Parts: sequence; C-alpha cells; structure tokens
Amino acid sequence: MAGEPRWNGADAQAEDAKPQSDEARSAFTPPQGLPLRPPAESDHPSSEFTIPEGLRTQSVYEPGSHFTPPDGIPVLAGLDRPGLPWQDRMRTMVRMPLAERPAPERPVRTEDGESGPSVPRVLDLTLRIGELLLAGGEGAEDVEAAMFGVAHAFGLDRCEPTVTFTLLSVTHQPSLVDDPVTLSRTVRRRGTDYTRLAAVFELVTDISHGEVTLEEAYRRLARIRRNRHPYTKGALTVASGLLAGAASLLVGGGWLVFLLAALGAMLGDRFAWYLAGRGLPEFYQFVAAAMPPAAIGVTVALVSSGLTADIRAGAVITGGLFALIPGRALVAAVHDGLTGFYITASARLLEVVYLIVAIVCGVLLVLYAGDELGAELDPENQLHLERPATQLVAAMLLALAFCVLLQQERHTVLLATVNGGIAWLIYGTLHDLAELNAVASTFAAAGLVGLFGQLASRYRFASSLPYITAAIGPLLPGSATYFGLLNVAQGNVEAGMGDIARAVALALAIAIGVNLGGELARLFIKTPGVETPLPGRRAAKRTRGF
Repeated sequence: MAGEPRWNGADAQAEDAKPQSDEARSAFTPPQGLPLRPPAESDHPSSEFTIPEGLRTQSVYEPGSHFTPPDGIPVLAGLDRPGLPWQDRMRTMVRMPLAERPAPERPVRTEDGESGPSVPRVLDLTLRIGELLLAGGEGAEDVEAAMFGVAHAFGLDRCEPTVTFTLLSVTHQPSLVDDPVTLSRTVRRRGTDYTRLAAVFELVTDISHGEVTLEEAYRRLARIRRNRHPYTKGALTVASGLLAGAASLLVGGGWLVFLLAALGAMLGDRFAWYLAGRGLPEFYQFVAAAMPPAAIGVTVALVSSGLTADIRAGAVITGGLFALIPGRALVAAVHDGLTGFYITASARLLEVVYLIVAIVCGVLLVLYAGDELGAELDPENQLHLERPATQLVAAMLLALAFCVLLQQERHTVLLATVNGGIAWLIYGTLHDLAELNAVASTFAAAGLVGLFGQLASRYRFASSLPYITAAIGPLLPGSATYFGLLNVAQGNVEAGMGDIARAVALALAIAIGVNLGGELARLFIKTPGVETPLPGRRAAKRTRGF
C-alpha cells in the first residue's frame, strides 16, 4: 500500500544484526577479519585495569610506590609481636591510609565454627566501647585505636573509625565492589570514672589477644556499664575539701586557711550537686561551685582586717579555684590538637572556655560584692612559696584528692600521688633554686609527668590518664587565675588580662609538656618483654604550612 514502509529480508537481517543498547560493549567496531571480543560477564565484576602481558610486577612493596603488589601489602615488621601493646599496633595502623594498611592473612575467630561474627554486631560493639572511652575523657586518637583494635581482632580489617567530640562512627567495606556498612553513635553523657576506663582497656586487651568471643565481650561490657562508682558522693565531697585545702597550703596559707578553703570547696561541691539534681547545665553548676570559696575568702578579708593574725584570704579563694579548673579537659583538648584531631580539639577547647567563664562569673560576682563592702584584697600581695617540705606534702595530698575525684582504681592511687609529688619537686627546683621562668618550669615538670605516666601505662598495658591527670594537679595555675580575676574586679583590666594570659600560658605548658613526654616514651623506650624496637608510626609530613 502506498505510504507504508516496505521491508525485505535483507533489512530484517540487518536489523537483527544490530546490537541492542543494553548489549553494546564498545563504541568502536573492530575491522573486518578480526574476531570480536567475548562479552564480559556482568555477574562477576572485576577491576577495570589489568596488567599487560610481559610487564613485571613488584615483588617487594616499598612505601611510597605507585603500585600495590597483587599479593597485598606485607605486614610491617613488629606489628604482630605478641608482647607489643595493642595501643602501639593499632595507632600505627590507624595512622596509615586504608590503601597502604596491611591486612594479614589469618583465621577469623568464629562463634559457631562455620561462619564469622556478624559485621553489624562487631561494629556495634566497637561503637559501644568507643563511647565509654570518649565519655571517660580519653583522647580521640586513642579512642580510634581502640575501636580499630576491636574490629581488627574480629577480622574486619578494612575499617575506618571516626571520632569527634560527641559523635562516633565506623565504616567497614569488605572490598571495592561490596557495599560499605556504616554505624554511628552519639555520646550523650560524659563523666569521669577512671575505674570504668581501666576496665574497658582491659576488655580491649583481651579482645585483641583473642581471649574473648563476641558474646562474652558484650556481657563484660554490660557488667562494666552496671558497675557502681568506687567512691560515693560523700567521699567526693571530702576529696574536694582536701584538694582545696592542700592547694591553699601550696600558695602560702596556714592550717586555718586549709580548713576554711576545705569548707568553701565542700559547700560549693554540695551546691553543684544540688543544681545537677535539678537538671541545670554544667555551666551553672560551675558558677555555683565557685561562689562559696570566694565568699569565705571575702569574709576572711573583712574579719581579719581588725585582727592581728595574718590570714591569707587570697589563699582561701585560690584553693577553691584549684578544684574547679578543668585541667583534664584542657590536656585532652591540646592532645587532640597536637595529634591532628582539630575538630575534636576545638570542641574540647570551647568546653574549657565555657567552664572557665563560669568560674569567672561565680568568683567575680563575689569579689565585686566584697569590694563594695570594703574587703581588703590586695592583688599586689603575691603569694610566696617559702615552705618546701610542707608544700611537697601538700602537693602529694592534692594529687591524692584528685585521684579520688577521678574515681581511679586503688592500685593506681599511690603511683599517681608519687608522680604528683615529683612534678612539684621538679617545678620547685627549677623555679626557686635555678630561677627559671614559671612557664618553662611548668613545662619541664609536666613533661616528666607525661613520661612517667606513659611508662606506667606501658607496664600495665592500660590507659595513661590515671597516672597523669591527677599528677598535674599541683601545677594548675590557680593563683594566676585568682589574681587576674581580682584585678579585673577592682578595675585594673590591663593587669588582670596580664595575669589571665599568664594562667593560659601555664595551662598550655602543662598540656603540651604532658603530650610531649608521652610521645617521647612511645618513641624511644621499648616495651617490657619486647626485645626489638617499636615500629615507626606514620604521621602527616607538612612542614611548610600547606
């Protein structure tokens, strides 16, 4: 019929010969006479790149090479030694890019003898362990190392843990063609309990040694969560008083000042507990805790003006400030910044700033009121340290009180107390006898604290925080903070800012010194029971600011 297309046999054969769009394999047609390439098997995907015939592959992997050997990257020497702490092994692995991370061939621990544990359950256990460590104040790098160690022990080598201030996530991708599995968990509450922290570290150690199955790990983790704190609220209140009293002795106070500072700190602690029970944020708890010691100090200044006895009101206020300065959070913040976790470090530093502002608000309110009432608080009357033996005992008592406040295990209290006494002895020797700058003396003492704390943790295969945090207590800049606030309250803003800047410099010296001491211990001191040196830890090389 006219107007209709006409088809013949040749056209039908040509139409049948055309490849359909979903069957087309190449945009180019091979010349006549050459055989067509066999169609690819879509059910078995493979890499898009193949090694041409005759090309010699590398048999030995060299760091920095452009090609990965076909048989995988060999294990770095020393990573699988049984005596090497899992912290060092996992920190080494975490600092490597995923493409260069060695994945040793080893049997995967199984639950029923036939198949390995479920990937989501392993990742969930990893997140729960990381949550307890981060909530307990552990540094972000150590939390990542512990999370990777747990996943690595259960056969999940291609894992990437990520830790920020309140969010943890972990991603596992079995291969380049498999779908990744990602889980995350948010840290809602953070508290200080180094006994629980030590129990989590012991659990991670047993998991990394292959001594605990997945279900046993879940049961032990549940027991760790249910365990009560080793010290009651009453014991914590008494420890706060002892800490404030010992700090007042450090800055030149007598035994009467010791009792008054202890009373102010205990009143502030109970006031903060009352507000915490009513659901007020931590900022207002710090404001409330800072007011009673300052009020007692102002009262002492008003009463002692008509007495002949020399009662240092400034020592009372300074002792109360020692119990409130967030030294633990500051050390963790600087540690995260020095190890490259800048987001977490920024969040921790912001938390420190808020807590210090809360202390400033509480103390300044009382100091303003005292200045209006005529209290004679002279910022020029700097506190002098003239009793080395008494102050050494006070420094050790302060470290002991800090151990109780941190809920440490009892077997760690003695070593942490001695470490605090050594820190004060080093500081006093350098500052008073050698007449070294206060910042440099503090830095040297904090460095030894970090070194000894890292050594103790390596011998016990535990966290170094219980041996470090309490020991830096005597070095905290309580007097510089007090004089800065007093100058600001009396209108001497320039002098006050100078004292506050000095307090910030001392705090940074403590944090950097502790971190440097720990790094030196890991670099140059071998682990007990391990004869060969530790493997090197990869870090970013960025020496020109870009």
